Amino acid sequence: MKAAVCRGFGEPLVIEDVFLDPPGKGQIQVRLAACAICHSDISAAAGAWGGTLPAVYGHEASGVVEAVGEGVEGFAEGEKVLVTLIRSCGHCPACDAGALTSCDDAWHVPPSPLRSAVGEPVVQGINCGAFAENVVVDQSQCIGLPDDIPLDVASLLACGVITGYGAVMNTAKIQPGQSVAVVGAGGVGLNCIQGAVIAGARSVIAVDLTPEKLDTAASYGATAGVLAGEEAHKAVKEANGGRGVDAVFVSVGSAAAIGAAVRFLAPGGSVIVVGMPPTGSDVAFDAGILAALNHKIVGARMGETVLKRDIPILLEHYRSGALKLDELISGRFPLEAINTAIASTRSGIAGRNVIVFDDVSP
Repeated sequence: MKAAVCRGFGEPLVIEDVFLDPPGKGQIQVRLAACAICHSDISAAAGAWGGTLPAVYGHEASGVVEAVGEGVEGFAEGEKVLVTLIRSCGHCPACDAGALTSCDDAWHVPPSPLRSAVGEPVVQGINCGAFAENVVVDQSQCIGLPDDIPLDVASLLACGVITGYGAVMNTAKIQPGQSVAVVGAGGVGLNCIQGAVIAGARSVIAVDLTPEKLDTAASYGATAGVLAGEEAHKAVKEANGGRGVDAVFVSVGSAAAIGAAVRFLAPGGSVIVVGMPPTGSDVAFDAGILAALNHKIVGARMGETVLKRDIPILLEHYRSGALKLDELISGRFPLEAINTAIASTRSGIAGRNVIVFDDVSP
């Protein structure tokens, strides 16, 4: 099959023929229809978190079940599915408590099913390796999709949407009447905004470096926009009636943004770290105010999503018009144009670019 292979951190991906092992016990092979490009893929391919090469990245995907391995339950060949990076063992203390994104084995790396044309091992990046025509993943990483949602649109649910929406609903548990700020109005940030609107937040303040992104945020429900900078905390409080906000969602992978976000908070408020800075990043903030003002800083991996619980809810929001998905897609590209799609995403002008595979109708 064809795949976009990373052979050097920071270098263009290379379209190659690679081999994919058949699904083993508990695994599913999915013929992909679409894979959206997430900034995490770009960061991984740039070497932000280290790792081994060659690798195939991509993790925000959808497609059709091609084959199932031994012991797979609830999936059949020909079924439309969402493919995520959320792999869970189902029996550790975290899984027993329903916290699947905190699974004890979440960061365990099983043997990759990928090999190059000459037989060298190829890393299955971010649990998926979905910049390719097919993937083999654990059954816990998939959920079935209804026929009324196009597969290219559905692919956005695999990461960007559940990460932003879930941070609001599952991690922060925003209540009607509360106030929030969202730092970064890109693909994930816009879904934090959508989640806050659906949750009934009174004030939803977008913070970004560019006025264009703030205009886009307004179209997704932001009640105010603030340009990022040294005085942003003052502008956020002014937009919230002179008071800090109850929660700040930092959707960008920036240590500086995390440190600055603490200054946006009201007493008792929380900073929810959604974006992932490069490994080794240090965050600077006034630690003395944490206890003094009951501030909290928490992480939100993949929006603490439970696929079987959250995806049906999101689909209902989409059907009702409360959740914008189609509008998030900035462009559709063939696999051969993936470097162009990545460059567009990196530039900040795109919401979500999607790789669409010709042999599966979206």
